[in-house]
Formats: sequence, structure tokens, C-alpha cells
Amino acid sequence: MAHAADIPAWIALFMGLYALGASVGELRSPGSWAAMLDGFERNEALRFLTGIVLLALGATIYLVNPWNPEDWLAVAVTIMGAGMALEGVVMLAFGRPFMHFASQLLGVVNRVWALMAAALGVVLICLAALRF
Repeated sequence: MAHAADIPAWIALFMGLYALGASVGELRSPGSWAAMLDGFERNEALRFLTGIVLLALGATIYLVNPWNPEDWLAVAVTIMGAGMALEGVVMLAFGRPFMHFASQLLGVVNRVWALMAAALGVVLICLAALRF
């Protein structure tokens, strides 16, 4: 079992692995993120399930992560968890308009987004590694 002080680092590590894995998937198969966004906009059940998962994961991260105002990583991870939970609620309440807004906000999904996600993943992994 992880010590309370290590929990933010573990969460950052797994979020970094997620971001890195998703970005490598998009780089290997360009257009998969655009197809996914299109599928979200068209499929009510997929939006509903995604909203539930976002709410559950965000709430779990928010509740499990120890709050320590002196630890900037703990604060950042708590804010990420709260943001995920809020995104889940918005997805459940305003699924189609929210996904349309997200599609417009992202614009054309291309290599730049995947490279930015990969960079975020590497940064989170390195931050976590520095804490262990």
C-alpha cells in the first residue's frame, strides 16, 4: 500500500502513462481522436457512460488524494480530480452541446494535440519519478 505522501505521485504517474499512451495511439493511427470525438457527439449512450466514468474517477481521485496545501503536486492532483468530476457532471447534463463545444474548441485534431499530450505525459511521469 502506498504511503499518503506518495499518493499524488502515483496518481500523476498513472495520468502521465494515460496521456503518453493515448498520444502514441493517435500518432500511430492519425485521425482516431477525431473519429472518437465524432462518435461521442453522435452516441448518447457513449456520452452517458463516459460521464459516469469521469465523475467516478474524478471523485475517487479527489477523495483519495491527501490535501496538503504545502505540496503543490497534491494540490494540482486534487484540482485535476475535481475538474474530472465536474466534467463528468457536465457531460451527463449537457452531453451533445458539451461535445460540440469541445470539438469546436479543439478544432482540427492533428499531430500537434498528440505531441502536446505526449509532452504532458512525459512531464507527469518525470514529476512522479522525482517524488519516489
